[in-house]
Amino acid sequence: MYRTNTCGELGLANAGENVTLAGWVQKVRNLGAMTFIDLRDRYGITQLVVDEHAEAELKEAADGLGREFVIQVKGRVIERASKNPKMVTGDIEVVLSELKVLSKADTPPFTIEETSDGGDDLRMKYRYLDLRRPPLQRAMMLRHRVAQAARRFLDGEGFMEIETPFLIGSTPEGARDFVVPSRMNAGQFYALPQSPQTFKQLLMVAGYDKYFQIVRCFRDEDLRADRQPEFTQIDCEMSFVEQEDVLATFEGMMRFMFRETLGVEFGAEPFRRMSWVEAMTKYGNDKPDLRFGMEIHELTGLAKGHGFSVFDDAEYIGAIVATGCGNYTRKQIDELTEYVKRPQIGAKGLVWVRLEEDGSIKSSVDKFYAPEVLRAWATELEAVAGDIIFVVSGTRTQSLRVLSELRLEMGERLGLRDRAKFAPLWVVDFPLLEWDDETKRYYAMHHPFTSPKPEDIPLLGSDPGKVRANAYDFVVNGVEVGGGSIRIFDSSLQAQMFDLLGFTPEKAQEQFGFLMNAFRFGAPPHGGIAFGFDRLCSLFGGADSIRDYIAFPKNNSGRDVMIDAPSTIDPEQLKELCLEIKL
Repeated sequence: MYRTNTCGELGLANAGENVTLAGWVQKVRNLGAMTFIDLRDRYGITQLVVDEHAEAELKEAADGLGREFVIQVKGRVIERASKNPKMVTGDIEVVLSELKVLSKADTPPFTIEETSDGGDDLRMKYRYLDLRRPPLQRAMMLRHRVAQAARRFLDGEGFMEIETPFLIGSTPEGARDFVVPSRMNAGQFYALPQSPQTFKQLLMVAGYDKYFQIVRCFRDEDLRADRQPEFTQIDCEMSFVEQEDVLATFEGMMRFMFRETLGVEFGAEPFRRMSWVEAMTKYGNDKPDLRFGMEIHELTGLAKGHGFSVFDDAEYIGAIVATGCGNYTRKQIDELTEYVKRPQIGAKGLVWVRLEEDGSIKSSVDKFYAPEVLRAWATELEAVAGDIIFVVSGTRTQSLRVLSELRLEMGERLGLRDRAKFAPLWVVDFPLLEWDDETKRYYAMHHPFTSPKPEDIPLLGSDPGKVRANAYDFVVNGVEVGGGSIRIFDSSLQAQMFDLLGFTPEKAQEQFGFLMNAFRFGAPPHGGIAFGFDRLCSLFGGADSIRDYIAFPKNNSGRDVMIDAPSTIDPEQLKELCLEIKL
């Protein structure tokens, strides 16, 4: 037996016991007569002692230890004279009688402790070492608990976990696929799934009315902090349901997971619902952070017609109020102006109106607007003395995007985005289609199988842009955690949808004929949702990036620097696959 206990479980109740432990050497402190060793495994750290009465062989073995050596020890648990309240095992130590080196180790390239001295690139290269560190261990344990909570809930609700294929056909619509050449079918390719969408719909046709899968998905796209080329979804589908059935089921799941994983309870009131139009109008994006207010208000009617050409020529003028920030200095305002002028945000400038405590008003556009006009703005925005108003103009889409980013930045600066606070909501009634001026055609805002709102179906023929989708997103703290829809299950409606998206009947048959053919044999009404599992884990862990919640992630260039992938392949493999590389 390599160990009788782990390094995180011994306490005063074990005093006097003889134990066997195994793990990695975190630290060695040789004090002459005595040597202290911190032994670590994924459960914690236990302090070991080689005392002055130890045999020479044991002392010699302890003197030869280095960081990250793997050792096995035997000894007796005693109460520590100098306790460490920061350690779970800080009340005890183990006085050693035996020490065996199981595996020697080179000195690691960075410290394997709570806070490391290694940079991101170095730690990514030696990811297996980084995974030994407590922050990564906690992240992996959290990921495990989240997965198990999801499985317990869904199993309790009668869902079946069913696997779907990883080698499928390519669908050029939407994001780019990762493709896999087929050796046995020369010149042909599989694609790795961006989601199991069509397969889970086929499972509904097959009669498996409650399906789920914690599944790996793949998308060849540019990366951000919350995106990876391979990612995990909690993928779910249900038959004989309408939108309310889906929302009720998965609101229950999220309540269960918050409670089981974090101990967070929400009140009895249902999670807030918000239409896509309201989200865009009040918050400038479709995943609003509701931990704080600072809603966007339109000032177009009040601000135009006063000789200020920047506003007079604008399609839209909007504003937010930063409560209690009327004492902002010019330097702080200039910082915010430069922030919104960054290329990724795209504002041309930022107008401000400061409501002084003495009742006066100061503004960057004083020469164009009389005080009574600015007070009318303040009244419209419900701003009071001590507040500052920030105003942006331009096209409606651009201005809302700028105000959204400014609102989030102000929330961050004012400490309003508390990571321990959670504000969940459902965003509903998305547009079904979005028009692309460049290609002069409609694209599905979600995917081609999303059902329109039943009452909007007549508009498909006359005004497709006004049709709302029977779709929903689950949003927490400004993060889209999950999304789904009620699906089209009527073949004629699906054909109409394909036509709107520019598919010829032949092209629709080529790409999705298997699904359309399945519908001919009796398709039930169905709908579902997929939750971003990595995002959910990072949300529960209070982090912005999903990378630390994935055991072996890619870097921002989509590379695995640990195994140096992607890489070239042997010419013989290329020949077998009938491939030739041209750069």
